[in-house]
Amino acid sequence: MTSCLNLRVLADLAGIRPAQWDALHDGRNPFVSHAFLAGLEQHGCLRPDWGWQPQHLTLWRGDTLVAAAPGYLKYNSHGEFVFDHAWANAYARSGMDYFPKWLGGVPYSPVTGPRLLAHSDEDRLALLHAVVEHVTARQLSSAHINFHTAAETPLFDEDWLARRDVQFQWQRQAGWHGFDDFLAAMDRKRRKNIRQERAKVFRAGIRFAVRHGDEASDDELRAMHGFYLQTFAEYGNAPALTLPFLRHLAAQLPRQLVLFLAMQNDVPIAGALCLRGGDTLYGRYWGGAPLPGLHFETCYYQGIEYCLREGLQRFEPGAQGEHKLARGFLPTPVHSHHWVAHPQFRQALRDWCSREHDDVAHYGTALRHHSPFKPTGNAG
Repeated sequence: MTSCLNLRVLADLAGIRPAQWDALHDGRNPFVSHAFLAGLEQHGCLRPDWGWQPQHLTLWRGDTLVAAAPGYLKYNSHGEFVFDHAWANAYARSGMDYFPKWLGGVPYSPVTGPRLLAHSDEDRLALLHAVVEHVTARQLSSAHINFHTAAETPLFDEDWLARRDVQFQWQRQAGWHGFDDFLAAMDRKRRKNIRQERAKVFRAGIRFAVRHGDEASDDELRAMHGFYLQTFAEYGNAPALTLPFLRHLAAQLPRQLVLFLAMQNDVPIAGALCLRGGDTLYGRYWGGAPLPGLHFETCYYQGIEYCLREGLQRFEPGAQGEHKLARGFLPTPVHSHHWVAHPQFRQALRDWCSREHDDVAHYGTALRHHSPFKPTGNAG
């Protein structure tokens, strides 16, 4: 690490002024904002029994914060979306402890964004060295930096293991000014299917209200949180986000929080919670009545219409889900890097990552052959 830089490990973000933290990034990704990360800590979303312990790494030059990595000491792999259960099992079979480990990322958010917050690559490199020093000094098994940007990839040296996965994302193309333009680029089968799905929803008398954080009433925030809880209950999972956290987002990120509420007889029956970045809409959570087509309309088509209306270029509706492909969301690579302390395990996992990389590449190629867009259309 550069000699004039000092590492400080923070157990929370309460001791850093929001302006200090947010000066390290361009503000286009809401998930790395002080408001989002501190809100998770302040409003009960990072319960210790779920394995999340804030451990942010910051570099200071005197009293000036010059680099930061939002990070967490992890006691399991809950809520990460870069799956390493096989790694943990291999450690256990060898009689070694994989947990705790250090994770650089955003809890519960498989969203690509900057992870090494700084104004220069020199300070980002210094931050990466600090990560390794921290993991070594604490005798942790490993460090993991998940869903970092492609621009950050060259900063990782060969000691960091690269992993890649595929998400389904929508990207605006030239000439798409409205939803009909988007549909016109599709083949006849997919275009017809989407129109039929949308027609079922609107024949049921459902209309949509779009609310930004500063427009949403407390009743609407309560309704959205209720839909979120319902979805987690149906899948038998523990919900992490609290109603006070949603209220916090509405107050602190008033134009970046976006709710799509399905209304029937003026009563909300379903909703999708999204966050808006500089040129991207991020779809995060949904819940609602089990009506035909309602999930697709609430989670996908309303978001696409919003992007087209607002001039946004991308829509990332969340992790996984091959059903998104037929609805205009194309396979897009996402990246992570991993530093493993044990040299023999590091080499074995390097071979494992190489095989995974080939599998993911073949999977992405196969998916692209099933694109819903016409070969001569704008979608490519």
